[in-house]
Amino acid sequence: MSNLIEKALEYKMNRRAFLKSTAVASAALTLAGCSGGLTQVSSEEAARLARKEGRWLSAACWHNCGGRCLNKAYVVDGVVVRQKTDDTHPDSPDFPQQRGCARGRSQRKQVFGVDRLKYPMKRKHWEPGGGRKELRGRDEWVRISWDEALDIVAGEIKRIKEKYGSRAIFVGGGNEISNILALYGGYVSHWGTTSWGSWRYTGDIIGLADGYFNFSHNDRFDLRNSRLIVLWGANPAWSSLGNPTYNYLQAKKAGAKFIFIDPIYTDAARVLGGEWIPIRPATDHAMLLGMAYTLITEDDPGTNPLIDWDFLNRCTIGFDADHMPPGVDPKENFKDYVLGTYDGVPKTPEWAAEICGVDPERIRSLAREIATTKRVALLTGWAPARVRNSDSWPQMFMTLGCMTGHIGQPGRMTGVSCHRSTADGGPPLVLPGSSGLPGIKNPVADSINDNEIWDAILKGKYTAGYNDIREINIQMIYHGGGATLQTRDGMIKGIEAHRKVEFVVSHSQFLTTNSRYADVVLPVTTEWEREGGLLTGNREILIYYTKITEPLYEARDDQWIAIEIARRLGLDPRQAYPISPKQQLFNQLAGAKVMKEDGSGFEKLLTITAADIAAWGVQGEPQQGRITLQEFQEKGIYQVPRKPGDKLGFIALKDFREDPQGHPLKTATGKLEIYSQALAKMVKDKGWTEIRPIPAYNPPREGYEDTFADWSKKIKGDYPLQLITPHYLRRSHSVFDNIPWLREAFPNHAWMNPVDAAARGIKEGDTILITSRHGKTLRPVHLTERIMPGVVACPHGAWVEMDEKTGIDKAGADNILCGAIPTGQGTSGWNSCNVQVERWTGAPLPPDDQWPLRIVF
Repeated sequence: MSNLIEKALEYKMNRRAFLKSTAVASAALTLAGCSGGLTQVSSEEAARLARKEGRWLSAACWHNCGGRCLNKAYVVDGVVVRQKTDDTHPDSPDFPQQRGCARGRSQRKQVFGVDRLKYPMKRKHWEPGGGRKELRGRDEWVRISWDEALDIVAGEIKRIKEKYGSRAIFVGGGNEISNILALYGGYVSHWGTTSWGSWRYTGDIIGLADGYFNFSHNDRFDLRNSRLIVLWGANPAWSSLGNPTYNYLQAKKAGAKFIFIDPIYTDAARVLGGEWIPIRPATDHAMLLGMAYTLITEDDPGTNPLIDWDFLNRCTIGFDADHMPPGVDPKENFKDYVLGTYDGVPKTPEWAAEICGVDPERIRSLAREIATTKRVALLTGWAPARVRNSDSWPQMFMTLGCMTGHIGQPGRMTGVSCHRSTADGGPPLVLPGSSGLPGIKNPVADSINDNEIWDAILKGKYTAGYNDIREINIQMIYHGGGATLQTRDGMIKGIEAHRKVEFVVSHSQFLTTNSRYADVVLPVTTEWEREGGLLTGNREILIYYTKITEPLYEARDDQWIAIEIARRLGLDPRQAYPISPKQQLFNQLAGAKVMKEDGSGFEKLLTITAADIAAWGVQGEPQQGRITLQEFQEKGIYQVPRKPGDKLGFIALKDFREDPQGHPLKTATGKLEIYSQALAKMVKDKGWTEIRPIPAYNPPREGYEDTFADWSKKIKGDYPLQLITPHYLRRSHSVFDNIPWLREAFPNHAWMNPVDAAARGIKEGDTILITSRHGKTLRPVHLTERIMPGVVACPHGAWVEMDEKTGIDKAGADNILCGAIPTGQGTSGWNSCNVQVERWTGAPLPPDDQWPLRIVF
């Protein structure tokens, strides 16, 4: 402890006074004081804090990380001294603690970071109408008051609406400001598949219920019944922190074998063991077709049964000519497509191997192993679906599960195991209540796909549907939340679009990419500075976090900003916010519910007394629940007790498998649709490309085939390598990228195979230039055989650092390289991108943890 105090005493930073104390970051402690300016805490004060008794408070860890864990802060006299994670009960595989990761444990370095935005500010060369718009991203900042900032924003909203109409205002994110703009006449929104890839809309249509994660696979207890677990394009050890990998470990201990199909030998594979089958990015569909060919041609119900014909015939539509929807050409069935009966192209393992890079004999043997193993979990992440033209991939993955019958039984499942439901499928067992705020409808119907946002601003038109191109004139970009410029495809065009419009405003805690290219930036609070709230995670938990510190500097919460702008627009903010933030939180708590132990339905989670309501100063009625409000607040979490054989388990599609007529699915046929006219229609209606109703192979845009100048002759082109953009331990999407601890712990290298590096004269640690059709970026390189030849990995989410002279990003921002190319259902194609790599001959990049932070004022 003494060493931590010594480090803290060496640290200085700006702070402002607030009611009791001002919390600030140090290398090891969060220290407080009552004066502004540069200060240094005395050794006596630091020692006093180390000795004094404090209390643990439940602190939010609110980012979209793919997990959700308990985070606690130890507060002494308003000072956050240290953090810890879940110790509310003994840990066990059946009732595990909800333990935090490196990101959550570094949360105070975010909340109290020296680079927090302290005051409202505007761009020096901004003026109504834009001023010198080309300076967005490199102009100086001028500190302004809140009144001036709010007047500017409200004034620009009025001016632009009066001049161009509500369709000139684009909102990149933020529910609070969206509500106010909806009341003021509306705004243009955006839509896309983002993380989910082509699972976003496909799952429901083909029959996998909430197909993009919750309800398509069994829960963690049933996972232990599986004998073989195939993880296809999934790395929970990086992308779904918390308990998912621990749940997989319990399945391994119960005897499951693991197979990983991925361009990278992932950390999940290292932890869980098993076999790694390297596969080229965006070619997964071809490999599955080769496996389907094996099953069809080698199946013999008498001597070598490989296909579950009973399941196919009862529960699916479209597999063969005898099981097609009425009125459909029977030649359009899946079986004949695989065999090449009518197109003359059998989808053999050799055909597949040429595309996916997996040995044809391994394709055959894997198909046989899955078909002949009694209990198999076929599980995929979202990564293989983040591919342009991947619209039929979810349907193809489901089809393999249908052919082998690994659906709807103990230890047998097929679906997405991802994000908060990784290794634990099923509906939530505990839920928060509603805040009580009214829903505000946006009167403007225009909504632009993520792949067309920037082109729509630059070119003045967008695709609204099939043969429906509409004109649009965006003149204002409002970033009320999120990271739209950073996290959508085609950032080069995005920056250009931000420099075209007349006004850009951004709410932010740091000088993020959204804010760097804005005209006015409004500093907002973190969740540690707000009333508190509820967070959902895996199906068994509900987290209650409380306020840790008063708002730092002049930060205000988004709702306060929205209300103040509403007043300046002449609106009554009570239309959107008729109750206080404290009442909103209380309503969520009072409405929280938990599944009964017998699984028969929900009951109230919390007991709330009249004294509780009076102490909160809110409106409400006393109620009886499972635990008291005080206990929930003290623990910060409620976790549903589980044990094997309880009545809270989940097996996806169990009732449907047993009685498909009595429990039909919400599809046109009531069955799992290997032939889906609805899916083909949905894709066509989006207005870009078309697909067949069966899961036929559709080469991706900028996939493996596009690395060739001449595919037939196998002549490589200008961009011979494939890029993937995996989630990484350092960040949650783009959040945390500025945290010094995480920058030091997890260097942001690009990954490359030594074979590809040697051909280019590249050595370990060299700075490399990665070039795509859409942009260029620099990165130090890590050479490893854990990534297959022909593939480069650039971790997702690094904050862009553009060199304006060269047009090269220095930070490894993945969306500089990924282009915005709309296909199919509007899928973002972050794992379909072609690049070239060369050794950088300029100055090498220093390690990221040595880069200066973006400190303004």
